[in-house]
Amino acid sequence: MSSVKSDAFEVIKIQDFRQFLLFRVFMTISTQMISVIVGWQLYNLTHDPLDLGLIGLAEAIPQIGIALFAGHFADRFDRKKIIMIANLSFFVCASVLFLYSINFMSLHDLYGVTPIFVVVFIIGLVRGTIYPSVTAFWGQVVPEKLYPQASTWNSGIWHTAAVTGPAIGGLVYGFAGVEMAYATAMGFALLAFIMLLIVPSYPVFDRVTDEGLWKSLGEGIRFVFRKQVIIASMALDMFAVLFGGAVALLPVFAADILHTGPEGLGMLRACPAFGAVIMSVWLAWHPPVKDSGLRMFAGVMGFGLCIIIFAVSQNFWLSAAILLLSGIFDNISVVIRSTILQMFTPNEMRGRVASVNSIFLGSSNELGSFESGAAAKIMGVVPSVIFGGCMTLGIVGFTAWKVPVLRNLNLSDNPNEKI
Repeated sequence: MSSVKSDAFEVIKIQDFRQFLLFRVFMTISTQMISVIVGWQLYNLTHDPLDLGLIGLAEAIPQIGIALFAGHFADRFDRKKIIMIANLSFFVCASVLFLYSINFMSLHDLYGVTPIFVVVFIIGLVRGTIYPSVTAFWGQVVPEKLYPQASTWNSGIWHTAAVTGPAIGGLVYGFAGVEMAYATAMGFALLAFIMLLIVPSYPVFDRVTDEGLWKSLGEGIRFVFRKQVIIASMALDMFAVLFGGAVALLPVFAADILHTGPEGLGMLRACPAFGAVIMSVWLAWHPPVKDSGLRMFAGVMGFGLCIIIFAVSQNFWLSAAILLLSGIFDNISVVIRSTILQMFTPNEMRGRVASVNSIFLGSSNELGSFESGAAAKIMGVVPSVIFGGCMTLGIVGFTAWKVPVLRNLNLSDNPNEKI
């Protein structure tokens, strides 16, 4: 696939893609800040790891529930407008959290932490709505031959912002307070909206006008399950992160095991994303188009091993280094899965396929947070994370054994001719 290897910066020469990446930077910084701020604020109030899991559940239920409908609309309406509406809705959610924190004493006495859960539920709706449109939109901005490069840059930029967001959130929270932290997140959400205004709209592929909602949703689901390489890559990521994710419990590790404050929590949250950025730089010059399936399995296996080592570490810097390494491994599978979704999916199906993928992502991330909190409540924090890492390794072995089409995958310019 020589065209992919020709120039790591070729896709960045596309102005619309550059502007889209800037939007993703600011939006991701804002969402990651909110995640860190809410996690630390809530645990500081309740000191119950189960509440951290419930926050994940409160976000996962609406995100998964609306995902298929969001994919349907992403394939019918202006994707840029959908993204802009979701962006503004997130800004409103951040504003409500800001106002709650300003009037914290009176509101907390009246309602407890319920307002936080309500806002997180709405954020779940927003994230479930925006993801299919964002995924489908960037697939229109760049030509197909540049999808592996675009996937790498998209992932690298996202993870760069995911490094910056938790760090900014933790530092501002630690030094200036929760109100200023929320206000800063609001500012980044507004910057994201401004960047998106500059990007032009792209027409959605012409569709059969009399196709009903349920028929459209069913078509998207059937397409995903017919493409074994797509459904297998989604399932591998979902179950691996569902059991192996330790991010939801980082406030517990930071406060009770590593004995640090919100600044340390921000650094720990940033470390996996920083590792992903390092891997993205490498993949920009060495796209994973050869032995892609084996590389994906190796990445998820490395991620699982890192989670086990992190669980037993009691040293802050060792824990940070292991989390960084986990991000390096995880980003291999992220880039390969993202490339698979774009290369194997026609434009007119991308919104619905992305919506199915968002269900898998929501199940792995937000439901994984609930699983982590519940398991920590039952088994204890450290044993539950060790158990999750071991489950991840078992899932890798099972998938590699049962799905040879993914194990033998080599991404090419014309993948549909082979699979």
